[in-house]
Order: sequence, then C-alpha cells, then structure tokens
Amino acid sequence: MSKPPLDPDVADVAPTDAALTTYDEQHVVTYARLLQAESEGADWREVVRIVLHIDPEREPDRARNAYLSHLERAKWVTEQGRLLRGVGPN
Repeated sequence: MSKPPLDPDVADVAPTDAALTTYDEQHVVTYARLLQAESEGADWREVVRIVLHIDPEREPDRARNAYLSHLERAKWVTEQGRLLRGVGPN
C-alpha cells in the first residue's frame, strides 16, 4: 500500500464491499480520524465538518449519511478488513 493522503475528499457514501478497496486504502487516515473522534466523544457535526469536509448546517442529510457510512466502514476495516490493526477503541 502506498502512503495514503492525509486529508482526502470523501464520497457521499463509503464502500460496502466485502473486501478492502482502493478507496479504503486512500482513506485510511480518514477512518483513523473518525475512530479517534468517536472514542473521544466528539460531536459528529464537528467531525463531519473537519474530517469529511461537509457542512452539516447546509447539508444535514448528506453530512449524517456520509458520517455514518464512513464510521461504519472504519469499524469494518479495523475488525474485518485488517487495514487499521491497533487503531481505534479496543
């Protein structure tokens, strides 16, 4: 895996493939940031603004859907995909 970008733009919905994707590899930092924010109890609206680059005030449905799908994918990647071993809550 090549070095992932630190702050990439995201799709409206994260992948749901049963295998790791190129998108997952490119968004490993995004996933780690989402998992860390969740473990620290951060407000999802602030996280989506900073990490996913979506304004939750202007696009609340898009922001919430993107947040939930990417957080779900981040958890899958750590639990099933094994891309982020050791990152996030235990």
